[in-house]
Amino acid sequence: MKNVFGNSITITLFGESHGAEIGAVLDGFAPGIPVDEDYIAKKLSQRRPAGKISTARVEADRFRIVSGVFNGRTTGTPICILIPNENTKSRDYAGTRFLARPGHADYTAFCKYHGNEDYRGGGHFSGRITAALVAAGALALSVLERKGILIGTHIAKCAGIADRGFAAVGEALRADLKALEDSSFAVLDPEAAAEMRAAIEQAASEGDSVGGVLETAVTGLPAGIGEPWFDSLESVLSHALFSIPAVKGVEFGDGFALADLRGSAANDSFRIREGKTVTATNHNGGINGGISNGMPVVFRCAVKPTPSIFKEQDTVDFSAGTEAKLVLKGRHDPAIVHRARVVADSVCALVLCDMLALRYGTDYLGT
Repeated sequence: MKNVFGNSITITLFGESHGAEIGAVLDGFAPGIPVDEDYIAKKLSQRRPAGKISTARVEADRFRIVSGVFNGRTTGTPICILIPNENTKSRDYAGTRFLARPGHADYTAFCKYHGNEDYRGGGHFSGRITAALVAAGALALSVLERKGILIGTHIAKCAGIADRGFAAVGEALRADLKALEDSSFAVLDPEAAAEMRAAIEQAASEGDSVGGVLETAVTGLPAGIGEPWFDSLESVLSHALFSIPAVKGVEFGDGFALADLRGSAANDSFRIREGKTVTATNHNGGINGGISNGMPVVFRCAVKPTPSIFKEQDTVDFSAGTEAKLVLKGRHDPAIVHRARVVADSVCALVLCDMLALRYGTDYLGT
């Protein structure tokens, strides 16, 4: 199960950064679900590089669905999506084969696969593979939206510059999530967006990179989704979110800030509004005891600065067993947080589809 995630609904990822194709297999989706290829293309475009704040490697991502869809609807059998790699420059990596790029998986991949790994562009460890994850996630996002469940992610912070937070609940939150649907740079405050872009461009001009924080909100998820212990909603989401390249931290609700509060301030008091049980605040991010409580699920992911930078760095030649200096060539992102937001959406959607199917059965998503 090394490259497979899920229980009732599973996703398998395959391919390498400079291989012929990358792809995903989705299994467990109910039959009869409409498949909108334009929507998949739109989600892939949100991950695609753009301008000075991204890598110069731009792929068309001309995906093909080769199984599991007939006459525009799912058949109930495995859905296989293929995406070709068309803009590769493998020669950029030939001279640094055994030089461990700091922050990358070069050395650990060599240790695990005994030198048989495809090292070009990071191989199977590359963020390029997230394109397949986004294509599959687009199907999950569209399924959830038809069930009234919306997911959206904004750049809460980049290079130390903060965006405004999500609206707390209700139509204001749904409006924020809808606004992000058509945003190429997912920030709620236009002034903050301009400052972030400038900071990314400044880092790029200096051969450096920046990181950031993504904040995701889910509205419309019913209460009762999740398990008390090892398959808690937080546990399963965290498991999947930590699989996104460069994610180094995940917190739910107020997260680590809760450690500084007293219980009287951290607790979310209950009340009845329009015949429904709700909480007055949402410090716990819509989850109690590992199970959704019907309030918006809110979590944040810390995304580290892109490890590929153009400054000289100390490293080792792990073939010769000697210390070395490394100066990278090639095409690299000065930041990936803006491209990772749709990956966070996709991962979240795939997890929620699986957990809803576990709770209600796989046909629930097809009705």
